[in-house]
Order: sequence, then structure tokens, then C-alpha cells
Amino acid sequence: MSSVEEALRRIEAKAKPDQVQGMARYGMVAERRLGLSVPDMREIARQLGKNHELALELWKTGIPEARIVAAMIDEPELLTEEQMEEWVKDINSWDVCDQVCMNLFEKTPLAWRKILDWSERKEEFVKRTAFALIACLAWHNKEAEDGKFIKLLPVLKRGATDERNFVKKAVNWALRNTGKRNLNLNRAAIQVAREIQLVDSKAARWIASDAIKELESEAVQRRLRR
Repeated sequence: MSSVEEALRRIEAKAKPDQVQGMARYGMVAERRLGLSVPDMREIARQLGKNHELALELWKTGIPEARIVAAMIDEPELLTEEQMEEWVKDINSWDVCDQVCMNLFEKTPLAWRKILDWSERKEEFVKRTAFALIACLAWHNKEAEDGKFIKLLPVLKRGATDERNFVKKAVNWALRNTGKRNLNLNRAAIQVAREIQLVDSKAARWIASDAIKELESEAVQRRLRR
């Protein structure tokens, strides 16, 4: 069984310090960042294997890449609401947020309830996590019924007036992914986007117009009709 020291050695061995400045230009927090690519982190996670206790220890390091690897190796069936709350409060970079959502949080039934909780919170990255979770579930959870996403459309509408960059981009991502699941959700998402478009908010207008452009595009419509 790998120790946290061994796991950190593997992570640090792949460090690319010259990449950190470029990552910062894309809005990734540079503090303590090592510059690893996602494929490198996936390979390290594969080598380490699933390990809940190691995931908890890696998260405590505060290193962005170590936290992403932690999400990749954690065991969703052992994830508790308390752990989700502890981790979400630590998130301070959009890439860590999105990787935690798609590699761990989306894989627990708790995700649906946390979306509702976190979408009402004020912290920027807690709120982003709520909408990133919707986007990830819409993308990956093929078994979820349409009704689950229909119920979340009002949550997206409420979140669309948040002018903060990392929140509004996640709302847009969630709306687009919901509308790309099937024709039924495509129509529902476009309808909500048109409602959002009427809201007196610069963020809302951008979210709506960008989503409508993609969801009504010939490429998306053709794929959904197939």
C-alpha cells in the first residue's frame, strides 16, 4: 500500500515548474502548483490504485495536483457528506473543482442533494462546484431520468445572475450539457435559456446567448435526432 510520501514523490517527479505561469494565465491558482498535466495525474492515480485513506492524506497537502489525484483514487462508496463539505470549502481553483466533481463527487448519490445545498451558498467555488456537478452528471450519468435535470433548471436560472467568472461559466456549462443529453432536455434547456436571456444581468445574457447558440446548432440537433 502506497504511503503519502511515496505518492508525493511520484507527483513531484512529474512536476513541470515552467508550466505554472501559463496555467495561471488560464485562471488556475499558482500557489503550491507543480505544473502536472491531467494525463500525468491520471497515470499516477492508476499506479496508486483506489485508496480512501491515502486520498484523505493527499488532500491535506494543499497541493492542487495532489488534491486532483486524491479525487481520482478515492472510493466513492466511502465518501461522506462531512468529507464533501470539508473538501468543497478547501477548493480555490476551477480545475481542482471540476476534476473533483468528475472523478469523485458525481459518483455518489449525495451529489444531487449537495447541488441544492451548494447552489445557495455564497462562496465562489462552493457555488461553482454545484453547477460543475450538474454539468458532470449531465455528461456522464447515462441512467439518470430527465426529471432529475428538469428539477435543476430553476437552480440554473437562479444562478445565472452571479457575475463572478467561475460561477457564470459553470452555470453555462451545466445548461449546455443538460441540453445536449436528448431532444426532450434540449427543448427544456433552450426554453430556460430564453427565460434567462430576459433577466437584467450581463452574466445571464451571456450564459443564455452562448447556450442557445450551441443547443440550437445544426451539429447538436443532428446528433440528438440520431
